[in-house]
Amino acid sequence: MTTPDGPGAVFRPTHVVPPDGLPAWEAPDTTRPTTALDAFLPVRLLSRSGDWGEVLCANGWSAWVDGRLLVAVPRPPPTGGRPTAPAEDPGPLLDEAADALDRYRRAVRDLAADPADTGAFREAVRGLRAGIVIDGESAWLYDAAAERWMYADGSRLAPYAVASGPDTPPAPQPAGPQPRDPGPAPGAGAAEPAHEPTRVADRPPPEPGGR
Repeated sequence: MTTPDGPGAVFRPTHVVPPDGLPAWEAPDTTRPTTALDAFLPVRLLSRSGDWGEVLCANGWSAWVDGRLLVAVPRPPPTGGRPTAPAEDPGPLLDEAADALDRYRRAVRDLAADPADTGAFREAVRGLRAGIVIDGESAWLYDAAAERWMYADGSRLAPYAVASGPDTPPAPQPAGPQPRDPGPAPGAGAAEPAHEPTRVADRPPPEPGGR
């Protein structure tokens, strides 16, 4: 596979699309949808802007997606060193959920001891967010920092769902080099020709007869 980086360049994906696929947009703007990405499609994450992620496909087509849902491709351990711990270890999220539950339990006990002190209860749980569902070997853990749910099978985590859509589009960036032809959309056969952006005429067309 090659990329627009140059002839013969090897496409090295950094992520794959989750099993349900991903909606995609032409820009970090929910009013500009484009072709959705197929499930398990390898992509390279080019940049991040809040919740948004700009991804590049093997055929040179790029789009913006909700970067929180991309599944990272595992990296091999460093040469000559010991294997590193799994990047998607569910342990940290389990510890966070346990700490949050313990904090809430203490606040509830304090409120039971002094029901009139509701102000102290609200202060003790201010900003507290946690979520965990365990069903046999499966577990769903809430990642409060990323505002998303993760699925765990006992050894690894994978993005499952997000609490809300991508954040507000960032401020316009200074003009730079023009983007390359996006080419065909991922997962599709022959792509339809790309249309030119709508342009506003600065003057009316000439009248018949040259006037």
